[in-house]
Amino acid sequence: MELMPGPLDTAYEYIKTRILDGTFRPSQKITEQQLSEEIGVSRNTVIKALLKLEQENLVTIEKNKGASVKSFTKQEVLNYIEIREMLEGLAIRSAVHNLSEEALERLGVLVKEMGECIRNGKLDGYSQLNREFHDIIYAASKNQQAVEMIKMIKTQLNRFHFKTILVPGRNQESFSEHEQICEALRRRSEEEAEAAIRRHVANLRKTIEQNYEYLI
Repeated sequence: MELMPGPLDTAYEYIKTRILDGTFRPSQKITEQQLSEEIGVSRNTVIKALLKLEQENLVTIEKNKGASVKSFTKQEVLNYIEIREMLEGLAIRSAVHNLSEEALERLGVLVKEMGECIRNGKLDGYSQLNREFHDIIYAASKNQQAVEMIKMIKTQLNRFHFKTILVPGRNQESFSEHEQICEALRRRSEEEAEAAIRRHVANLRKTIEQNYEYLI
């Protein structure tokens, strides 16, 4: 029987979801009492949830000032993505020969479905397929420490990732990059796969750098 989430899990997911989807904006003050009433949990439970989110670098807690949504400078965002580029290269190299034929086939299907989403303007669907595409690679990687760090960075910068697809031309570029990653994996080429994934992340970084004011 599946266990129901406890009050702490409920508060944590409630706040985290609103940070990641942009409901709670960067630098926005988080009022513990208000959240307590909204979620239907104790203020102490909200405080514990905020402490957990602080550990994930999504919230900043200052003495006598309370909590606020973590805000990153443009340079910090670019630095994080530069780090992610290196880590993605490490992760995919060890996944190349560890991916099953079924996984490779699924990646090919996902790329086709991503193309359909682009043609039909279904950007939410594209983002979901995009996540599954990368998750398959992460699951096959032998370097799970790199994967954990990648996921941490992606979580912190989640609000930027979706918005980049809205930048004119970026969705088609992203699709082409995923095609190249998939093809390199089919050929079981570590060098090509690493080059393709790093090019993908580098282009994401370039898009954010050029459109930062629009994306924040």
